[in-house]
Amino acid sequence: MRRPKPVSVGVSSEPVPSVCQDCRVRHEGICAVLSPSELRHLARNARHTHHDAGEGLALESGEINGYANVTNGAVKLSRVLRDGRQQLVGLQFAPDLMGRLFRAESPLSAEAASDVELCRFPRGVLEALVASSSNLKQRLLDQSLHDLDEAREWMVTLGRKSAAEKVASLLLLVAKRSGGGSDDSITFDMPIGRADMADFLGLTIETVSRQVSKLRHSGVIAISGHRHVKVLSLRALKDRAG
Repeated sequence: MRRPKPVSVGVSSEPVPSVCQDCRVRHEGICAVLSPSELRHLARNARHTHHDAGEGLALESGEINGYANVTNGAVKLSRVLRDGRQQLVGLQFAPDLMGRLFRAESPLSAEAASDVELCRFPRGVLEALVASSSNLKQRLLDQSLHDLDEAREWMVTLGRKSAAEKVASLLLLVAKRSGGGSDDSITFDMPIGRADMADFLGLTIETVSRQVSKLRHSGVIAISGHRHVKVLSLRALKDRAG
């Protein structure tokens, strides 16, 4: 599933903030639909933060004071059950918006899955922009509908696919969101380890490792280092994903 496409909000002689000009997600996500004046207002109130892998970014049921654009890296989202068990429920990549709009408390916990760069802004600033910008309202609606479609597709993955198809589907998801390369070859760093992969897919760690090894031995992927993955044939990986 593709993310909503970058859109143009028209030509303007107003300057774009210098801090935004070199941002790798300036023309994606919510910032893509803001006018230069709206972007300047957001930039004046924004702060850029770096977070190491494993660092907590938001607590489930914690108060929401602001939102953030993911500008680099990956964030994992999870829910904690009453008995302490934790379930990984999603991954976010650039240019995803982190934080649940118009809600007092966070429904999920967020943690840096890899080293992460965020562009943070206060809750009131973004919510005021949403109230005044029809372009931003439409972009957020598009993203919400995309997320709903993606969640439904993932329900099929978890409910009906085999272990081999589940692992291939997860690798394909991450490759499309974080990888770079040619049309049939993508290279990326897997942001989560085998334990989190197993948690996300409802499998054992041993099963995940076995299926990853099968993909490697069959020439679909190559792995170097701890998590560096190269998809040798995107078409073959799609076939394995079912």
